[in-house]
Amino acid sequence: MGNFVANEGLSIFVILVWLGINGFLFVNFYMAFLVDRWFYTRVLLGHALSWARAPAACLNFNCMLILLPVCRNLLSLLRGSIQCCSRTAARQLDRNLTFHKLVAYMIAFHTAVHIIAHLFNFEFFMDAQLNRSVDLLPFVLSDIGNGDNASFLNPIRSNETSPTIVMFTTIAGLTGVAITLALILIITSSMEVIRRSYFEVFWYTHHLFIIFFIGLVFHGYGRIVRGQTPLSLQTNDPNKCADHFQDWGKNESGCAVPVFAGNPPGTWQWVVGPMFLYVCERLVRLYRSHQKVVITKVVMHPSKTLELQMKKKGFSMEVGQYVFIQCPSVSRLEWHPFTLTSAPEEDYFSAHIRIVGDWTQALYEACGGDKPEQQEAWKLPKMAIDGPFGTASEDVFRYEVVMLVGAGIGVTPFASILKSVWYKHIQNNQDVFTKKIYFYWLCPETQAFEWFADLLQSLERQMADKDMADFLSYNIYLTRWKETEAAHFRVHHEAENDPITGLKQKTLYGKPNWDNEFTNIAAKHPKSKVGVFLCGPPQLGKSLEKQCLSHSEADVKFIFNKENF
Repeated sequence: MGNFVANEGLSIFVILVWLGINGFLFVNFYMAFLVDRWFYTRVLLGHALSWARAPAACLNFNCMLILLPVCRNLLSLLRGSIQCCSRTAARQLDRNLTFHKLVAYMIAFHTAVHIIAHLFNFEFFMDAQLNRSVDLLPFVLSDIGNGDNASFLNPIRSNETSPTIVMFTTIAGLTGVAITLALILIITSSMEVIRRSYFEVFWYTHHLFIIFFIGLVFHGYGRIVRGQTPLSLQTNDPNKCADHFQDWGKNESGCAVPVFAGNPPGTWQWVVGPMFLYVCERLVRLYRSHQKVVITKVVMHPSKTLELQMKKKGFSMEVGQYVFIQCPSVSRLEWHPFTLTSAPEEDYFSAHIRIVGDWTQALYEACGGDKPEQQEAWKLPKMAIDGPFGTASEDVFRYEVVMLVGAGIGVTPFASILKSVWYKHIQNNQDVFTKKIYFYWLCPETQAFEWFADLLQSLERQMADKDMADFLSYNIYLTRWKETEAAHFRVHHEAENDPITGLKQKTLYGKPNWDNEFTNIAAKHPKSKVGVFLCGPPQLGKSLEKQCLSHSEADVKFIFNKENF
């Protein structure tokens, strides 16, 4: 239970508060349209009026939130400000994209409810015009305002007009269609299969959010949904006058013809703050994109991995951070996130980029990866850097015991951490709180080990020289292999160094038994908080998080942290 509270307590609290506010807004605005002011509107629409307006209020609230989790510079500032006070609170900011997705799902849900309710509303509006009888209150209400059209209740002004025409000839209709189409494209292109295989599609369609927010702000300017004005309520009490609608306007009836008006648009009040912050965010990114970046070295590693070593004036980083990289010669619009693999102690910053898509392939070719000779410095492409930005890995040295789990190219943030450890011990830094690091690397192919092996070999020698071999325990797992490779491994298994990595620690085959690993670590480090850091696929994350929650022997706590960008 203690582990569950430590790992998920604050997250669950935030989600419950968010859901509670959504629930409160829905109920509050649903009830707000059941008062006398909207009595005659409900005569035409029934409860579909409340079912349309309540989700609209929730939409305003969630659209206020949707931009905040993607304001990277704002989050980085907040993270740096609060992590000294509350490590748990800082960890919640690392889940910004998860919250962004949850808010998007909520927007999609309330949009669907809002649209369905309004489809019913327009059918009811149309029915009121088609049933043309002065003996029917809905028709009498629909006929109000036909003279000067100043105080109408029914936006469909005649029985010859269709809801489709109203949809495409009114501000509410046009903006509603634009908002809905933009939202559908944004959500469908955000599916993982599209985002991973066709990142450009995801990237470009996500910028439809501009159309979405413009449409959202102007959606209510038509004031189609109307209620009785406060002054009209004094001269026409619907509870008394509704049954005498045929005598409205006659002196002896005491019931004047009701006057109607729409609410002033209020969505802008919800979203103007986040929109301003996001504009500031984009201006900061624009400024950074024009700062000069120099590529000092390009290294082509096996398994089509490109290493870029760069320098930029005033650049300062911490372990595990990431940057967004743009290459104008490849695309002036696309920015892609990459973890920094250099250490803060080095005089440059670097990123290892695996060639897996069109953009990375174009960058690979621009840097001369497809040419046998070394690319001359002046021919290297210009680069733009935004960042660095904080991640969960920044907190690694705040734990006495640390588990680092990387899968494939997901090892990159731990390269920075392990390099920094190496530098700290060279410099005899006594301020290192961390006493033990357990490093696990799961990789599907032998070639991927090669670019990282040099670092591990240096660490292995350094720790042995300083009699600190117990400080770093590393376990490297090969999860897939060919028959020819297996035969080679068997022949060289008894060699002093591993045939794959060149390390004294032998490569393991298959996947770790996480239950055993967590049990052993808990037994070795009682009364400790163990920081578990993962950069890898969601399935592995779920498995590790489950282990963190289930292993609560004695007072050992496993705190789960996942890279999320």
